[in-house]
Amino acid sequence: MNENRFMRVEEVAHELNVSVSYAYKVIRELNNELKAKGFITISGRVNRQYFNERIYRAGEEDAKDASL
Repeated sequence: MNENRFMRVEEVAHELNVSVSYAYKVIRELNNELKAKGFITISGRVNRQYFNERIYRAGEEDAKDASL
């Protein structure tokens, strides 16, 4: 089964356990980052791979810094 490449706002809200309005804010921020890098974005959706990299890798880097 082919996984959808984009996450909708409801999925972002569920994944982060936040309100839908806050999920829209997160999506806007991530999409602005992608636009600055020259990517085309879709309002109300975010690239799944980029979402995972920005949300979960950020925590990994913080954990690495704390262990030093």
